This record gives sequence, structure tokens and C-alpha cells, in this order.
Amino acid sequence: MIRKQIGLLASVALLALVLAACGSSKKSSTSSAAAATTSAGASGSISGAGSTFAAPVYQQWASSLPGLTVNYQAVGSGAGITALESKTVDFGASDPPLKPADEQAIAKNGSPAVQIPMFLGAITVSYNLPGVRSGMKLDGKTIADIYLGKVKAWNDAEIRALNPGISLPSTPITVIHRSDSSGTTAGFTGFLAAVDPEFKSKVGEGKDVPWPTGTGAKGNAGVAAAVQQTTGAVGYVEQAYALQHNFTYAAVKNKAERFVLPSLASTSAAAQGVTVPANLGIKITNPPGPASYPITSQTFIVVNQDLCKAGTPGGEAAAKGVVKFIAYGLSAGQPVLAQADYASLPASILDKSKAAVASLLCNSAPLR
Repeated sequence: MIRKQIGLLASVALLALVLAACGSSKKSSTSSAAAATTSAGASGSISGAGSTFAAPVYQQWASSLPGLTVNYQAVGSGAGITALESKTVDFGASDPPLKPADEQAIAKNGSPAVQIPMFLGAITVSYNLPGVRSGMKLDGKTIADIYLGKVKAWNDAEIRALNPGISLPSTPITVIHRSDSSGTTAGFTGFLAAVDPEFKSKVGEGKDVPWPTGTGAKGNAGVAAAVQQTTGAVGYVEQAYALQHNFTYAAVKNKAERFVLPSLASTSAAAQGVTVPANLGIKITNPPGPASYPITSQTFIVVNQDLCKAGTPGGEAAAKGVVKFIAYGLSAGQPVLAQADYASLPASILDKSKAAVASLLCNSAPLR
């Protein structure tokens, strides 16, 4: 059932997703007309925008919350934060932690920014190479050289050296990357910049980078579709999208010099021992540990601490709905993450996320 929901998301991720939970039916809708119908019978409606990485989970959580309609636009992390800053949504969703400039811009609404870690996911290096199964070994330098345009064919000596005994075709590599401001891009480039000095100096890391080669596609769904349609393509996509498309993907060399496939266990291992700053802006980049998958990303929901004072579009009712949605995600929503191929937060982070939710206000009064 979860895989079918993710497949539906992949076809509409560039549009506004209307995630409605009504009564006990637990059905979600993707049309504005459906939203108007269901909202009439619901006790509340909230709006959000941002991460395509997180969208399948937010769809599932929304379908499990009777009486709350969640209108979520999967437009990318950068656009989600911009929407929150401009007060066009009740919450933003971002994979990378907020930069100081973002915190300052959000605070101009009249209340400090609060970023709440929600869950974790693996960013796969997926490839469309008939005859080559999942598990091709790639290290950070080789992936960086592919995205720098230096490694141009799948049988390049650099790839063959990592995969002795595998017959690799001479198929040209078609590089696919995100065209929008993307948290998945931030996670992917953060890893490459950490392990390859040339990539760091020429491309850098962030939601938007100057790609020297390749074709852009919008959203995780757009990259997944481009990889699926192009023999020889390689692209970075969140694991749920890779699994929905039956992609083959690489085992990536981690900091402990081991090649690790993305999985729930290796994603969870990547978050163990991560430093949690005071503003909860955790960042997982090439984590230590032999079992860690090295390209793992966190994702956040971002709000103003006092939602009502900041002028959240839906007013007090929406502020209460946002708290209900986040609180569900950090409690009953955590155990179901594995069904959608995401990993729950370790207890050390989860407790701090729950405390952040407890600190949210409406006109200086606690939101419960």
C-alpha cells in the first residue's frame, strides 16, 4: 500500500499535493476539488511546502490523522523556506538545516524560527544500466568525477578498479541532477564536498550549485523519471523513489572504508552520535561507523516559535493543526517510517524534537 502511495506521489510531485485525512477512511487526494470537499467536513486545515524528499511520509502521516486536512506542496526545500518567510504557508519543510540568513528572514515575521528534526532517509546513487545489478561499488571521488564530467563512460578505468570481476559496458554516462533548490542536492553535494577537494572547490555544496555537466530535472520524482527513461543515466534520489522505480543503486564507500548499500539499518547507523546544536540544526555528512551509509539526510519541519504572532495564514486553528501534525509524526508516526523506506530518529534527537514542539506558542500561550 505504501509503495502505491509513493508511486502516486512520483507522478504529481511537481504539483500541490493535497493530503487529506477524513474520518476513518484514511484516503488521500491530489486534487483541489477534493480538498474543498473534504475540508468542509474536517475540523481543521493546514498548509505546508518544501522538501520532495519528505513528501511520501507527510502523505502517509496526513492520511492517518482524522479531522485534519494537510495541503502540502512538494516544491523543494528552498521554495518551502521562501514560502514560510513570505507567510504563504503554515509550515515549511527543509532537508538541510537553516542558514543564519534563513533564521533571520523567518524571524522578521515576528517570532524566532524553530527547526524540528523529523526523520532520516538515504540518498541513493541510482543508475540505469541493463545487465548490472544493484551493488556496483562507488567511492566519493569516483562519484564526484562523474558529476564533474571527468568520468564519461561506465567502463572507465576508475569505475572498473572498484569493481573487479564485473563486466561493465562502454555505455556513455548521462548525468542527471536537480534543477530546483533542493535539500537532496544539499545532502548529496555535502558528501561529495567532504570527500573530494576538487568537487568542493569547483562545485561546492548547497541546495543550488553550479553543475559543470548533466541534465537538470525538478524534484526527486523528476530525477527518478529521467533516470528511468535514459539508458546509462545516473542520478541521486531518495531511497523511497529509487525503490518505487525498481532502480539499481550503488554501494558507496563510507568513512570507515567500507562499501555500504542504503538500507534502514545503515541509514539509522549514520545518525548515531551526531552532534545536536542548540537550534537542532543537525547535519549528517559522511558519518563515522562501519555500518553507516555515507549519503544520509535529515529532514526538518520549520515554523515560527509563536505561530499566531508571526501571522501564520490559517490563524490559531492552523497553528493547533500544525502542532497536532508534528506531534503525531514524532510519536505514532515514527514506527511507520520503515514501511515507506525511511528511518526514525534516534532517541537522543527525538527527545529534543518533542521538546521543541512543546515550546510552540500562539500569542504567547502554549499550543496543546
